[in-house]
Parts: sequence; C-alpha cells; structure tokens
Amino acid sequence: MRRTLCERLEADETLMELAATGDRAAFDALCLRHLPRLFVVASRITDDPAVAEEIAQETMLRAWREKDRFDPARGRLVPWLNRIALNLALDSRRGAKTVTQIPEDLPALSPDPEVALARHDVSSALAQGLAALPVRQRAAVLLTYLGERSGRDAADILGISPRALEGLLRRARLFLRDWLAERSV
Repeated sequence: MRRTLCERLEADETLMELAATGDRAAFDALCLRHLPRLFVVASRITDDPAVAEEIAQETMLRAWREKDRFDPARGRLVPWLNRIALNLALDSRRGAKTVTQIPEDLPALSPDPEVALARHDVSSALAQGLAALPVRQRAAVLLTYLGERSGRDAADILGISPRALEGLLRRARLFLRDWLAERSV
C-alpha cells in the first residue's frame, strides 16, 4: 500500500527525530530514502556523476553532524536536505565552466532524419545555453522545470522568496531565448 505524501513527510520527521537521539538505523533509513534524490539534484547542477555522488553523500554526512540542530517546527526535512545538496553543488560549480555533453547516440524521436537532427540541434544548443546560465539561474531552471518542484519548494531550496525565484526564471528564459535565437535554432 502506498503512503500519502503527508504520511511520508511525517515518517521523515520521525526518523530524523530518532536519528537526533543517535539512532543509526533511523538515519540509515533516511539515507536510503533520500540519497537517490540528492544525487539527482547534485548531478543536474554539476553535470558530473562522480561529483554528484560525493555531494549526495556529503549532504547526508552534514545532516548527521547537524541532526541535533534540525527543528521540524522550523521547516521540513526534504527542503533542508535539498538546500544542503544545492549549496554543495553550487560551490563545486563556481570554479568550473563546463558545457553539458549531449550523447551522440540519441534515439530519433521521428522516423524523419531531418526532424531528428533538428531536435538534436535544439537539445544540444539548449544544453549549452543551460551551462552558460549564471549558477543561480541554472539552479532555478533545473529545480523548477527539470526537477518538477513547485515554485515554493524551489524557492525554499534556493533560500529565496517565490518572487525572487520568478525573477531568476524570467531572466533565465530571456537568456535562453536569446541564446537559441543567436544560433538560429
């Protein structure tokens, strides 16, 4: 039987409270539940699976170290963990300027090779545009559109107001529109 979102959130908070008392089994259960999602958050920012794996693990290590300071009355566990992962990923990206690599063996979405090539060109240009975005704009786009987060959740993870998130997204969309127009895609 699938648990509702509220039940899962309550279970997370309960596990974290148990972990705060030193219960390793409770913390291990949290790790099993959240490491895959933290890896996805980190990999979308860093574009490097090895670095993303380290960031996900470091996030849980920091959560363990700070387990006594987590207060469920002040905020939910998932945004807290995502914020730690996002900060670590952004820190790792600040010095590196890399272009996202698009696999060459993308399957054709259409039997028409010209349409498939055009889609590949758009995907490649968009990936390069995402990589060229300022770090905070890129994080906002990835969390909101690719991470399928609500605006409030994305804003909480980034530590900004929903209105500030809208500003980041607007600037990112304008940049990407111009980026694609310059490349005639």
